[in-house]
Amino acid sequence: MYNFEELESNWKNQPEIQVTEQGFQEVLNGLRKIKNKQRITNVVLGITAIILVVFFFYISGYRSQQVILGISLMIGSLLIRILFEVLSMRKLRKMNAVAHSTDFRNGLIGYYNSRKFVHFGWTPLLILSYVAGFLILLPLFKANLSSGFYTYIVVSSIVLLIVLSIFIAKQIRIEMNNLKRLQEEFL
Repeated sequence: MYNFEELESNWKNQPEIQVTEQGFQEVLNGLRKIKNKQRITNVVLGITAIILVVFFFYISGYRSQQVILGISLMIGSLLIRILFEVLSMRKLRKMNAVAHSTDFRNGLIGYYNSRKFVHFGWTPLLILSYVAGFLILLPLFKANLSSGFYTYIVVSSIVLLIVLSIFIAKQIRIEMNNLKRLQEEFL
């Protein structure tokens, strides 16, 4: 059984982990990459939302409840996803990269856990909401567009949804691998 003096001596003599400049730069570069990916995501989602708003007014969508519902679901799901990315960027910005390595690692683990909730909880719902909005608009497209252009819209949207789903799945896998690695290092 240890007494207090032995515990104190062992605590004072424990090896101190030295943070290297290279390790610190790798962490900062990793955070920059995450922030840049989130910014790019927000720009793409924002441009898509703007295009939908312009399209809404271009076709005088405000005259049809069906168009209002479909476009609202699509734009709303994009805006909610942008909000989640902004909140994630804010959480990253608040992290102290020069904090003790354990504290910083715990912060990253918390960040990735919150991302897990977004990825597996909200993202599927938002994608379904976006697709539902698009499906609501399809009968209007079919009635007002040539059959060739309608077919092009349907096929290209399916291809885009598949490519986007693969991209999202790849990003989720990268973030979950980062979380797993951080948790393994912590043990």
